[in-house]
Amino acid sequence: MIVPCIDLMGGKVVQLVQGREKALEADPPLAMLEKFRDFPEIQVIDLDAALGSGANAETVALLASRAKCRVGGGVRSAERARDLIAQGAHRVIVGTAAFTPAIEEIAAAVGPEQILIALDSRDGKIVVRGWRETTALSAEKVIGQLEPYCRGFLCTYVDKEGTMQGTDLKWFARLRASTNHEITAAGGISSIEEIRALTDLRIDVALGMAIYTGKLDLKMLSEL
Repeated sequence: MIVPCIDLMGGKVVQLVQGREKALEADPPLAMLEKFRDFPEIQVIDLDAALGSGANAETVALLASRAKCRVGGGVRSAERARDLIAQGAHRVIVGTAAFTPAIEEIAAAVGPEQILIALDSRDGKIVVRGWRETTALSAEKVIGQLEPYCRGFLCTYVDKEGTMQGTDLKWFARLRASTNHEITAAGGISSIEEIRALTDLRIDVALGMAIYTGKLDLKMLSEL
């Protein structure tokens, strides 16, 4: 499955390079949702909430009510997870809180089947709090420990996020060998060949920059 991404900052749809530098602004959120109508699921990330610099709560709620969305960004409490599900989110994406005791409360509140845990990795280590803090953990080592709390994992290769320079297929293969849970790959994916390689590994693909810049054609992707 291919999952287009809508990343929100300051009420706008944006794309960042490695979570830091804003590379572009796209059409308004509902316009992007319409462009992605042929895809089975959309990924919505509130970057402001992830960074602790605000929130795009109304926009997130609107998108979740209009399409099948997995929603993340600042989901650090059971209350927030419940609110997103109540607003229509298909699943919630939990990053920072997955590495704290809060993950148990979140899983108990909405059920593991409605949770994706974000394993965002840079230089081989998991990064949290909007990718601003680096932990001592590696995705390969913790993925098995986190299985009881989720249905699957969103694994972002931050080193290449937003660069369209290709991703690390070997890293994703190692993750695939470490769990039977669902995996969604993100970060630098920019070619049909990579998408097919990941699909062969039974890994879904989240796409951002490659579709916003037109490097990959939406119609072609929707037919894969």
